Amino acid sequence: MKRKLEVSELIFKIISYTFLIVFALCCMYPFVYAISASISGREAVDYATIVLFPKDIQFDAFSKMFSDNMFWNSYSNTLFLTLYGTLWSMLTSILGAYALSKPRLLFRRFFNFFLVFTMWFSAGIVPQYLNYLATKDVFNSVGITDDKWLVVIAMGMAAMNIILLRNAFENVPTEIEEAAVVDGASEFQVLTNVYLSMSKSTVATVTLFFAISRWNGYYWARQMISNSNEHPLQVFIRLKLEEYTDSEAMAGWNETYSSDSVIYALIVCSIIPILIIYPFIQKYFAAGTNVGGVKE
Repeated sequence: MKRKLEVSELIFKIISYTFLIVFALCCMYPFVYAISASISGREAVDYATIVLFPKDIQFDAFSKMFSDNMFWNSYSNTLFLTLYGTLWSMLTSILGAYALSKPRLLFRRFFNFFLVFTMWFSAGIVPQYLNYLATKDVFNSVGITDDKWLVVIAMGMAAMNIILLRNAFENVPTEIEEAAVVDGASEFQVLTNVYLSMSKSTVATVTLFFAISRWNGYYWARQMISNSNEHPLQVFIRLKLEEYTDSEAMAGWNETYSSDSVIYALIVCSIIPILIIYPFIQKYFAAGTNVGGVKE
């Protein structure tokens, strides 16, 4: 039998639900507006008459975008960076977190402190930029020049994600590991069959963090890759934005759609893959963050 809510509880629920609904609508509005602007006519976009729903619906902006070979090239580059970048980051993070979760590791406290220290203090954007230039020079010295692998390898770790994985591994009962060792399991088998299998939610959450970071990566891809054929989607969008805001370059624009509609169409296409993937791993998100973020 359901308990009858008190007046104070009812008021609190009404206020909290109302706030959450308004907050969700505010978060959704920019995406809805981007869709509306991408399929609206030129006058509606240029004169900012769109509030929510599209006007003079047409899909010429998407046709323009899909006919651009550089769009597909940048999309493939983003898929490359996301796939291999996430795999590389997960490999290094899992191995690092597994080692740091072991009390038998020499200088364990120092390494853990050093990892957390990088989150507390940052040298700043200029020293970081110089560090990545030095990394680029190292790759150039071994023949890797202006390549996507520069971004994949150089951006391979994130302290916060290693800590989440480390805390999740520390919550695995030692008795299970000891039983696996008694049964003849190797160190690699203990990691894969015991720790990873018992930390699936945290692994899925950290994978999502890395994937989103790689998919949305712009700054270092722009700085470390000068070849336009190697640029990811976010850099391509930025270059298109610079091109379409150049008044001299756009002097002869006489299309039925606005140049801004092309930018909005690019934004929509860049968001859709994440929107498709996220619902499938959302169930792991809260559990993974709680398990990895709180040490029992």
